[in-house]
Amino acid sequence: MPDSVEIQDALTEIKKSMEKAIISGGEKEKTALIRSQKLIKLIHDAVKSEFIKAGVNSENIKPKIGVSEGELKLAGFFKKKDQDICIIPNNLHEKEEISDSGLLLGEKDRYGKEYTEHIISVNIRSQLSSLAKNFDTLYERTFAESLNLHMRCPKMCLGEVYMIPVCEYDTHAAQEKKISFADRISSIEKYLLAFNMINLRKSVKDELYKYERVCLLVVDFRKKIPKIYHDDTELKKDALLPYNTRATISRLNFRTFAKDLLKIYAGRFGSNKFK
Repeated sequence: MPDSVEIQDALTEIKKSMEKAIISGGEKEKTALIRSQKLIKLIHDAVKSEFIKAGVNSENIKPKIGVSEGELKLAGFFKKKDQDICIIPNNLHEKEEISDSGLLLGEKDRYGKEYTEHIISVNIRSQLSSLAKNFDTLYERTFAESLNLHMRCPKMCLGEVYMIPVCEYDTHAAQEKKISFADRISSIEKYLLAFNMINLRKSVKDELYKYERVCLLVVDFRKKIPKIYHDDTELKKDALLPYNTRATISRLNFRTFAKDLLKIYAGRFGSNKFK
């Protein structure tokens, strides 16, 4: 089990595994690999590592690095759902109760509202294909998840890491077991504008569909070592963002994701809860 995983190493391994699958079994094997969740779990571990580097004790993170099982199924207003990463403060104890509102009215909640609300929950998504086709559905699903938990636990600190490629692997080339990328570049500007709209929920009175912190992980897998975009200057230099746009990645970058979430949490619940 690794002690930590760097995001660059995780993305390099994703590229290596994707291209190995294409050469070995074409589009079918590539699709099977994505659906297996093996690739996204690498990002899970990189995100957990960022929290550890920011001062969180690894014992406070569920599931632990390198472990997939043990996700907490937390109850919101509409449904219960497994959370990819939960960071649990010290001296917090589960207290089973009966839900008194929402679509879960009358159902048992193993953890209880107070326990749930004091957790930092982070979910991880990636979209390695069909970016234009599935945008609306996946975007709606993203803010429905935050709405579900915030309607029941308005103080809860939620994070989202969403990875998109600059260019998708070419499906037709993959069918012939060849590595190539689509000519079309993803609409980075559209994604930045959309995810900034649900980012940085600093007050418990802010819109419930927002996240306390979203990270849009923009990655160019065409490079030998996948390139991660952290600032607007890089995006504009590589012609991925117009110079006159109001879209920005500055508040969506990976580098400060964990620190930003912990800072917002400390403002609501106090400091040094995860050491």
